[in-house]
Amino acid sequence: MTAFPASPDSVRLALPAEALAIAQIQRRAWEQRLAPEAAAVLGEVDLDAMTAAWHRAITRPPAARFRVLVAVAAGLAGDRDRVVGFAATVPSDDADAEPQDGAIDEFAIDPPAQRQGHGSRLLHACVDTLRADGFTRASWWLGSDDVLRTFATAAGWAPDGAARELGVDDDEHPDVRLQQVRLHADIAPET
Repeated sequence: MTAFPASPDSVRLALPAEALAIAQIQRRAWEQRLAPEAAAVLGEVDLDAMTAAWHRAITRPPAARFRVLVAVAAGLAGDRDRVVGFAATVPSDDADAEPQDGAIDEFAIDPPAQRQGHGSRLLHACVDTLRADGFTRASWWLGSDDVLRTFATAAGWAPDGAARELGVDDDEHPDVRLQQVRLHADIAPET
């Protein structure tokens, strides 16, 4: 039997049938990137509810310029491509945002697929998508000590001085707080 060459790894818009894979990757990314107590709280979110939310985001986005992208690892001929990462691009909803400001709202590469070029391809696709949607600046909220932040800064993103703290507002998890800093990038087309 002759093996056919694999098609190249790529990034494209997510398909509705990929909502479960996205939700599963999101959970694994939480476990990898967040403190154990934060990952445990987020892990309590029902996987079916997460899948339904991603399905809605793909099929009925809340805004015209809301996009869900997936990074795929190509299979051999006849095999299906495998989702190995995802991102969501949106208009920025920060209080100081201008109409030309877009944002990367979510971004994750499945831990077993990291360091294989998928993150770089996905980040480039996010910027291209935001630019195609008419944005000239982009922002991205990341953990203050997140490995993903190191990746983003190496790709040219820089902190803009904004910071925030996220947490669960209940008595059961008062110590679960996430510190984030906002990175930005000028994505205006070069003239």
